[in-house]
Amino acid sequence: MKDISIAIVNWNTKELLDQCLDSIYRTAGDLRLEIIVVDNASEDGSPDLLAEKHPDVILVRNKVNMGFAAGVNIAFKHSTAPYFLLLNTDTIVLEGALQGMLWFMETHAEAGIVGCKLLNCDGTLQRSCSRFPSPMTELFDALYLSKLFRRSKLFGCYSMSWWDFDDVREVDFAGGSCLMVRRQAIQEVGLMDEGYFMYAEEADWCYRMWQRGWSVYYYPGAQIIHLGGQSAAKFGSDVLLHLYISRHRFVRKHYGRISAAALRAVIGLSALLRWTAYSIAGLVRRSDQSLADRAQFHRKLLRWTVCDRVECRPRSPVGIP
Repeated sequence: MKDISIAIVNWNTKELLDQCLDSIYRTAGDLRLEIIVVDNASEDGSPDLLAEKHPDVILVRNKVNMGFAAGVNIAFKHSTAPYFLLLNTDTIVLEGALQGMLWFMETHAEAGIVGCKLLNCDGTLQRSCSRFPSPMTELFDALYLSKLFRRSKLFGCYSMSWWDFDDVREVDFAGGSCLMVRRQAIQEVGLMDEGYFMYAEEADWCYRMWQRGWSVYYYPGAQIIHLGGQSAAKFGSDVLLHLYISRHRFVRKHYGRISAAALRAVIGLSALLRWTAYSIAGLVRRSDQSLADRAQFHRKLLRWTVCDRVECRPRSPVGIP
């Protein structure tokens, strides 16, 4: 019997995967671990690395990039331990993190999911918990109220910027870069929703956990380093478009069509204002390519908000329109 099944979904992050696995083995101690890597058709030699250096890892090779949620679900079907840990390749596990999360789950029977404290490379805090997205949270962001009043529990509610992340508490959802999930809870709630291409799948999972009576916790006693967005960075600005698309899907699924329409309107207003501002600034500072890039992104985002046809959505590397 294993203590923890660790699921890692990989897509062309060979060096990061190697670093992540090294950190797991270095800090595992007496834990009985089962590591499952689902490789989404990598072309950088990631499977060869596992065969040569980490033969104990269970490797599942997908012929195409099936996305994060599908990869997690495949890993779960190969797992056996009572606790299932989602771990990104761009993470470095610190001493005591795995033991701390396991202890927390074993001492909190009501917990379906627990997230840990995420740190940047320099040791500074990386915010890892949020409220569920809604038209209100998007409006606060569109009007910059979330940035102007970061310490406000109202305007800073989505990213919980008013909180120092130093105490244990129940949260709406924790980021999917490192999540420990109880097998019993997954069996009751179901697997991840594969309809999300990227982003919001963990929010959806946590929302469904709450609906079925399971709690979602943040536990700062376990800490990992999260480098952040290494696979996503390969797709450029289209990835950020998927962030808004996923939020819209979440709101429509759980709050209904009216709330989803309101969210789309707020996103559209925000995109219009920013497109206009960056376009004007770009005319003044023609040598600043970043302004032109930002204007182009918000133009794409505005186009999506007013056009729900497939051709108006960003290209998906896994073939999902």
